[in-house]
Amino acid sequence: MTKPAIERIEVSRDELNQLLERAKTALHEDDYRKLKATVDALSYLTELVADRETTIRDLRQLLLPPTTEKTREVLKQAGIEPTPDSGETSGEPTPPADRSADKKPGHGRNGADAYQGAQRVEVAHEQFQVGDSCPGCWKGKVYEQQDAKLLVRIVGQAPIAATVYELQRLRCNLCGEIYTAKTPEGVGEDKYDDTAAAMIAQLKYGSGMPFYRLEDLEGSLGIPLPASTQWEIVEEAAVLIKQARDELIRQAAQGQVLHNDDTSMKVLRLEREPADERTGVFTSGIVSTAEGQKIALFFTGRQHAGENLADVLKRRAAELSVPIQMSDALSRNAPKSVELLVANCLAHGRRKFVEIAPNFPAQCRHVLETLGTVYYHDKLAREGELSPEKRLRFHQERSEPLMKRLRAWLDAQLTEKKVEPNSGLGKAIQYMLRHWEPLTLFLREPGAPLDNNLCERALKKAILHRKNSLFYKTMNGAEVGDLYMSLIHTCEFCGASPFDYLTELQRHAAELALSPAEWMPWNYHATLGRSRASADPR
Repeated sequence: MTKPAIERIEVSRDELNQLLERAKTALHEDDYRKLKATVDALSYLTELVADRETTIRDLRQLLLPPTTEKTREVLKQAGIEPTPDSGETSGEPTPPADRSADKKPGHGRNGADAYQGAQRVEVAHEQFQVGDSCPGCWKGKVYEQQDAKLLVRIVGQAPIAATVYELQRLRCNLCGEIYTAKTPEGVGEDKYDDTAAAMIAQLKYGSGMPFYRLEDLEGSLGIPLPASTQWEIVEEAAVLIKQARDELIRQAAQGQVLHNDDTSMKVLRLEREPADERTGVFTSGIVSTAEGQKIALFFTGRQHAGENLADVLKRRAAELSVPIQMSDALSRNAPKSVELLVANCLAHGRRKFVEIAPNFPAQCRHVLETLGTVYYHDKLAREGELSPEKRLRFHQERSEPLMKRLRAWLDAQLTEKKVEPNSGLGKAIQYMLRHWEPLTLFLREPGAPLDNNLCERALKKAILHRKNSLFYKTMNGAEVGDLYMSLIHTCEFCGASPFDYLTELQRHAAELALSPAEWMPWNYHATLGRSRASADPR
């Protein structure tokens, strides 16, 4: 891009105001308002640029509107209003894209029931007990209400706390014998408790806090915890709980639908073979779903997502039916020599029309609103908790006619030469037509998803780590990170506490090695209950 020649003229704010006043008499009121807004924006922008603390992000937020892929907002940014009733294109009204107006306003606070991990303290009445006479009427007797008054008290504390035990030592003044107090019950010889490893792993691989930031935080709270020590703690714990990740891989291979995708990653010390032509390093995300159960897996290395998925499927039971693979249409996401029902991400096809909506608003509106109705049908099926077979019939009744009309419309744009094939719209249409069969697998196979958003959201764990920590130092560090991310994100999928889960895995490492299937995030509580019941002599 050639830099335009700009004449530099020094103009003060007062001179600009005087210029605006002279222009006010010659311009229409609406034109004057636009000119004044432009001058004010230029003055404010100049002040921001002069400020050394202003960042590019600040300027981008000021000058550019926030991006969104919602149909209503995309069409508004393209300069057209969404169709209030898409009966011309879909045969039924399109639901509003933004249903926020239907939601009741809230204050954003959480009630006491939301604090599932909080310590519960029962406080008895200081004067009365159940059955005492009522001091108000002296006739009735008080009884306990089921709805106790709840108070929430939130306190601050260090993520990693430390306790120093001072064991008293006594020495005989005659023989010199030393007697040391016993270590309190429950306090082991290890300096670092299992909960320390669980918390460090949760912060690092679940919340994206680098080791050096935790070191600074803990140091400011008077608890020194060097970054190198943190790594040693999580590495030692990873060895103990590795069986759980291996079992996750085995069970993920038995899934009905497997989502996969990858993102770039950096490993500083990565040994490379002379014959290795591939230079990139990636973190692949695989999400396996079966009967409402979700498993997340992460793999970092030179392999692409399709190659990692092929390795996982090697553990699949031979008697199971062919699984569904959901990904975008990139060839590197497709596993080689593996029989699969291939589904492609409809959101990727839709996004190509979102990107060109300002240039082709009318045509893009037709596509986006049609797909919006299909997504609305999927939302209804999800909210109705329909079985895969009922969901398939629902889509065949509601969504298949829409997709058939959309297919005919897309074909007509090219065959009737209404669209230039090499234009942005032409390429978006060709992408949809080229991948039409995998894009519409949800109309033929029970359980086939519409898009790969589930895996893309899971990959944000790896992206968060890359954003904050920038890289892994070695492949061993990458494997440890993949292990913890897999366990943590699977816990989040099934509603388990990652911190509690990682702690219990370390405490029951021997039992985990014997029967890893009993120590999965969705069933370890039941296993703990049985273990405690068998240990109770009563």
